Amino acid sequence: MATIEECRSALEKLADNMAGADGGVREAAALDRSLSCRVTDLDVTFVGRLQDGRIKVLDTLQGPPREKAQIRLAMSGDDLVAMVEGELHFAKAWGSGRVKLEASVLDLLRLRKLL
Repeated sequence: MATIEECRSALEKLADNMAGADGGVREAAALDRSLSCRVTDLDVTFVGRLQDGRIKVLDTLQGPPREKAQIRLAMSGDDLVAMVEGELHFAKAWGSGRVKLEASVLDLLRLRKLL
């Protein structure tokens, strides 16, 4: 089972990957939205913002987020790490229910380029 530190590191790596992207991926990541990533097996939530083409983690909370973020992810720590490492494809994980993504329809349309 992935640790909180491994999950935070995975989010930082994802942020770096997004910041270094170009083209459609960079454009899709250029949203300015509140973001939460709930790691279900650790009962922890990383909260922050998707801003300037990268994820900025602002806090780590025990349990579910206190406020509803505009973009919400939920998954196990192992799935988070595996996705960032390229071992698990997001679309497959989302389609099978291993990963949950909630956002407005317009945000989902823009985010599909990241998938």
